[in-house]
Order: sequence, then structure tokens, then C-alpha cells
Amino acid sequence: MRVSPETIYQSLYVQSRGALRRDLTRCLRTGRALRRPCRQANKRRNQIPDMINITERPAEADARAVPGHWEGDLILGHNCRSAIGTLVERTTGYTMLVHLPDGYKAEQVRDALTKKIQTIPDILRASLTWDQGSEMRDWQQVSVAADIDIYFCDPHAPWQRGTSENTNGLLRQYFPKGTDL
Repeated sequence: MRVSPETIYQSLYVQSRGALRRDLTRCLRTGRALRRPCRQANKRRNQIPDMINITERPAEADARAVPGHWEGDLILGHNCRSAIGTLVERTTGYTMLVHLPDGYKAEQVRDALTKKIQTIPDILRASLTWDQGSEMRDWQQVSVAADIDIYFCDPHAPWQRGTSENTNGLLRQYFPKGTDL
């Protein structure tokens, strides 16, 4: 059995008031006597409109038998001020980097990704799988302009894009954390 930090904090806080006794407060790393919620209540969790879940992706993409199914992600640079987009083909492992010199907001990613995908031959543009990052808010425009189907993974499920995650790990050898990309 394992005990999570959340369980420990719940046992320490007084249930009725949501506060700690003063002598216990000194022992906490944060030193706070009152709890703070992890997430703001008015923030929406998903900012991607009408996204298509990975469960609707064709079975041939899972089998890795037919080339043309891509996975994508971002590698962030020093203090999250710069980024590089990665596109990895699931069957061959062929990798393309998407240069994002002006930032990685949704509009910038949309334009750079569309331009990069259009360089791929039509027969190799079957699908693209991405995580639920806000940089893909304009995914429908990318899908139409680049003529590719786009699917999104479940939240906090990086194994659904394993090829991309592995490739990003390898790229970190050349672009270590803290590098200005």
C-alpha cells in the first residue's frame, strides 16, 4: 500500500474548518495553515472545441502496418519561452521538426503545422494524433488546410502517443532542458 500526499494532508487538516493547528503548521513544507485548491474553479479543463478522441482513430494506425499516421507534440525551451513542434510517423519513425520562432500560441502552431504537413505527400497524410494542449485549439483549420484527420489523446495519457514521447526523449539529448530553442 502507498499513501499519497493528498491523503496525508486530508488527515492533518481539521475537517470542519479546513485549517491546521498551529503546531502542525510549522511542520508543513509550504507553511500554510489553510488549504488552497489545486485548480481554479472557473477555469475550463478542456479548451479544444469539438475534438475527436483517439478511440475513433482507424485501427490501421494502431497496427502500424500502413505508413501515414503521425503523432505530434511540443518540446518547450528555457522558461517555456521557445518551442519546437515534432511530427513522428508511427510506422517508420521518420521525424520532422516544426520551427516555431515566434512562440507556440494556437495561431502560431496552426500556421507552422499546416505549412509543414503540406510538405508531406498526400498518400502519407492519413492522421495526426496530438495531446490536449491548448496550442491545438485551431485544429479544425489545420485539418482542412492540410487535408489530414486529427485525433486527440485522453488527458494525462502520454502512452497513447508513445512514438512521439520516445522521440522527444531522444531529441532532448540534442536540445537539453534549459536550451533556448
